[in-house]
Amino acid sequence: MTELADDAPAPAAGAVVGKRRSYGRYVAGKVAGASASLGFVLVLGFFLFRVLPGDPARTLGRGRFRTEEQLEAFRGTYGLDQPLPQQFLTYLKNTFTGELGVSLRYRVPVSDLILDRLWPTLLLVGTATILAALIGVYLGVISAWNRGKATDRITTGTTLTLYSMPEWWLGLMLIAAFAVGMGPLPGIFPTGGLHSVDATPGTAGYVADTALHLVLPVLTLVLVYLADFSLIMRSSLLDEIGEDYLITARAKGLRDVEVRRRHATRNALLPTTTLIALSIGFVVSGAITVETVFSIPGLGLLATEALTIPDYWVLQGTFLITSAGVIVANLLANLIYGLLDPRVRA
Repeated sequence: MTELADDAPAPAAGAVVGKRRSYGRYVAGKVAGASASLGFVLVLGFFLFRVLPGDPARTLGRGRFRTEEQLEAFRGTYGLDQPLPQQFLTYLKNTFTGELGVSLRYRVPVSDLILDRLWPTLLLVGTATILAALIGVYLGVISAWNRGKATDRITTGTTLTLYSMPEWWLGLMLIAAFAVGMGPLPGIFPTGGLHSVDATPGTAGYVADTALHLVLPVLTLVLVYLADFSLIMRSSLLDEIGEDYLITARAKGLRDVEVRRRHATRNALLPTTTLIALSIGFVVSGAITVETVFSIPGLGLLATEALTIPDYWVLQGTFLITSAGVIVANLLANLIYGLLDPRVRA
């Protein structure tokens, strides 16, 4: 009896250690995969933009550089006269030391340019993502709990219709209806930009002016993103509705509202958690078409402008930063999902 009592805790301790090692291996595998993805993005970001048509020296020097010597001097200043392998090695060295180069168009460090354009993108896409997630999850719960009824058909049909619309087209329709004015509807909101020219930074009026400018672009993204969260939440909740534990909860006398809120919705949120984490990663990349339509000075508009030259260093920097945001968000989603649901570790 004494030997059995002394030996009893050993298996339990071993089981805990084994569980920790299992999650440790899971984390190591996900981190290794994310690191490989970042390495691939680093290499792709250099060669992808080198195959674009156009010569930055001739595009920027149109009307200024009249001789080949002037063009060659410009290329030498930015290292464009070096062989491609040497340019690639310089690019790797500068990236690992935190130097993303100097913009050909703006003549300022790319890192400063990205930091300056990052805030408008975070404000626009971050606000839209949070609103779309909250509203979409709520609509998904309502649709699933009323499966086959008019509420479900209207909600699902509306979100799918909005999802099928191109962002730029929906943005233009909202501008025509609520900014320019259509028929009896007067123009209420600004047609574009992030601030009015006469707005004074740091004041309450400046904040209100910014919010007014963001209404239409944020609404555009929210309407398009709704279906992502709504349909995922609806599908996940439908899988949970028929489970035995919900029947048991009802048998205990719980009302449907309590069963939905306290049991079904919590478990159905697991797939949506992954989608929300990934959407946060896409916040960094921004919405190129919406920023272009509404003239929002964010990363999306910056990348669009850089493509016309092409401004290699700006394109490389924005591609690296935005891709890294998505990869890191995907990594965090996998790690969180591994904690919430141990089954995925297998």
